[in-house]
Amino acid sequence: MRPRLDLIALVVQDMARSLAFYRHLDLELPPDADRQRHVETTLEGGLRLAWDTVEAVRSYDPDWAPPSGGHRVSLAFRLVTPADVDRTYDRLVSLGYEGHKQPWDAPWGERSAFVHDPDGNAVELFAPAAG
Repeated sequence: MRPRLDLIALVVQDMARSLAFYRHLDLELPPDADRQRHVETTLEGGLRLAWDTVEAVRSYDPDWAPPSGGHRVSLAFRLVTPADVDRTYDRLVSLGYEGHKQPWDAPWGERSAFVHDPDGNAVELFAPAAG
């Protein structure tokens, strides 16, 4: 049997702060999740996205340490139009999140931008270029 990717988990310093960022991307996360050590949601298509606090991870892996030297994983969120990419990027940056790469037209036919979530993970916003 071939493995099927089912869950992507992010390790976070501050659960409430991290979930606030992802709520701005319209992920449905209940308010009481902010106080949990582990939170997950099922995305369209069935893939699950989870958040674990550092404390939760260290409860089963006491020697865990965050990676250094830049992000190791990037999450990419597809939006409908290039204008949606621009608006979402501008809104996140205006809310104080770190813009990494302003919206640009990629040569492979997408409008793309990158922001960092509160834990430094790269989050790409993209949409098919207007054709």
